[in-house]
Amino acid sequence: MSAQDAPGCAELPPESVPDLVTLVERAADRWPDRVAWTFDEYGRDLTFAGVARGVRRTAAELSAAGVGRDARVAVLLRNRPEFPLTWLALAALGAAMVPVNTAYRSHDAAHVLRDSGAQLLVTCKEFRPMAEELLAAVPTLRAVRYVDEVAPPAVPAPVSSGGPCGPDELVNVQYTSGTTGSPKGCLLPHRYWLALAGSLVAEFPHLGPDDTLLTCQPFHYIDPQWNVAAALLAGSRLVVLDRFHPTTFWQKVREHRVTYFYCLGLMPALLLRMPEHPEDRDHRVRAVQCSAIPPALHARLEERWGVPWYEAFGMTETGADLRVGPADHDAAVGSGCIGRPLRHRAVRIAGPDGAALPAHTAGEIQLRGPGMMAGYLGRPDATAAAFADGWFRTGDLGHLDEEGRVHFRGRLKDMIRRSGENVAAAEVEEVLTAHPRVRLAAVVPVADELRGEEIKAYVVPDGDGPAPGPDELAAHCGERLAAFKVPRYWELRDRLPLTPSERVAKGELRKRPAPAGRTYDRQDTVWR
Repeated sequence: MSAQDAPGCAELPPESVPDLVTLVERAADRWPDRVAWTFDEYGRDLTFAGVARGVRRTAAELSAAGVGRDARVAVLLRNRPEFPLTWLALAALGAAMVPVNTAYRSHDAAHVLRDSGAQLLVTCKEFRPMAEELLAAVPTLRAVRYVDEVAPPAVPAPVSSGGPCGPDELVNVQYTSGTTGSPKGCLLPHRYWLALAGSLVAEFPHLGPDDTLLTCQPFHYIDPQWNVAAALLAGSRLVVLDRFHPTTFWQKVREHRVTYFYCLGLMPALLLRMPEHPEDRDHRVRAVQCSAIPPALHARLEERWGVPWYEAFGMTETGADLRVGPADHDAAVGSGCIGRPLRHRAVRIAGPDGAALPAHTAGEIQLRGPGMMAGYLGRPDATAAAFADGWFRTGDLGHLDEEGRVHFRGRLKDMIRRSGENVAAAEVEEVLTAHPRVRLAAVVPVADELRGEEIKAYVVPDGDGPAPGPDELAAHCGERLAAFKVPRYWELRDRLPLTPSERVAKGELRKRPAPAGRTYDRQDTVWR
């Protein structure tokens, strides 16, 4: 049984919008002359009618290039209009997009193209050298299409040229961040995106035509894509930045009169490190949604910019799952609460045997309901392992409170077993990032013959003033944590490897030992 078929949670609303193609045409009919997209870097606006025309034109170009139903097309582009236009055009043709991380090089990009079976690569001249390498290295890849060298056809084909779409047809092969191994391709149908978009319109934050959304993450990640779908459904304007610039972010928010944005990863901490500005509260933002708001910074974020920040939880595999809403906001600030399930989602906290656990007992957060991925491409064993009796296993630890709200407790794979005691890496990381001169921290286990595992902390100082040393950081932890949770090993770095979703790639840290003399052993008081 898949999570989509599992009982116990509400179905999605009746699907008056069954697919992304209908979504484009519906928006063009309702709001033809209103601005739909603003691409800040290019100074370019597209109306809703202009988006529909662009999708039809791009579909005609791709069709002429041999793209048809069930094709897989890789897209390697930065945040430019051609990315979402290509995505929606492929949906119109019954084909699927395979987004490629623009930070990839030939080796990791080739894995995505080989694994997905992509036949065409859509890119631009900036990536020509890598595109030529991929064309030679990937057997299924037959051609490369450069969007900045394409002449539009004289007569665009209809947007529905690929035939009618259904909500369960594939529209993305979306690769996970690959924190513990090679990225896996998530099979995302139209229903996935419509569930995500619909939850933002029908439930909090109730997006509508008066809203202006902003996204600044790379389009190969799912967040800008669901921003596109939500804005088309709501009739909202979507502002797209080239990427996240903490020095100018709020300036762009004010300039474009943004009312809502979503962020994650390091963004909140980096924004707080910017100098205070007299216009910090001079904006129209009514709500910020964020994944993994640092609990110690939550109240400061709201005080600084005078707007509530709401925690939201979701995954590439599952889409929209848990959110904090206005009724729970005040109790949630700084608590680690990640909210309640959306109407189409059910949640439970399960123990190792799969049984549901009572309130305030930590276990794995598991989810079920419609609007999830259809599985991992070519990996039936991984798909079966991910779904346990209809519940999707997130790999995240949490507990429920008496009100049915979920509180995050860390990652299952981030539990360190030291001398019989369980240590949640997330708890130690939270304490470390609360240090005034720490920008980023990651905690991992190190094998130890005596204790089973020891704790190692990687710390990136914030650059303001002298960097804190291991003894200072250990004392900071020791004042706030039990002694067995204080790391033994310490390594200071200028940066840490990040996944596309801006989380620390701990797999990279575990497999790359530090050079001699770079790691401090607090127990033996030596640098190793």
